[in-house]
Amino acid sequence: MPTHGETRVLPYSAQQMYDLVGDVARYPEFLPWCSAARIRSSVPRDQQTVLTADLVISFKVFRERFGSRVVLNPETMRIDTEYLDGPFKFLKSYWQFKDIDGGVEVEFFVDFEFKNAILQKLIGVVFNEAMNRIVKAFEQRAQVLYG
Repeated sequence: MPTHGETRVLPYSAQQMYDLVGDVARYPEFLPWCSAARIRSSVPRDQQTVLTADLVISFKVFRERFGSRVVLNPETMRIDTEYLDGPFKFLKSYWQFKDIDGGVEVEFFVDFEFKNAILQKLIGVVFNEAMNRIVKAFEQRAQVLYG
């Protein structure tokens, strides 16, 4: 069960980073291995918005669609993702954004496991590199949008 967590300080606002990460439909424009994104639904709930989204992940011969529930909470500047369907046994992740002097503190955490043991073994070999590339892609997108 790979898990990855990290905290970074970036020279943007919490709102800017929250908006960037919450814009799931634009992930294929900048996120490695994300070849398509579709928002199935967007439902306001209390102070939150709950998205149901599909992402298509393509890596070499591997191409899988998976569905997730994304809870956008602008009051707490937190985005939680929960797995719905696709190639995983489970997937949970979150982003937390906090304004600090000189920028934003961004916390990211992901925990998942593939149903397929071969895929699980394959990702284990490149997992840390893949997570670093994904986080870096969000940083580079922030530079393009807000730099």
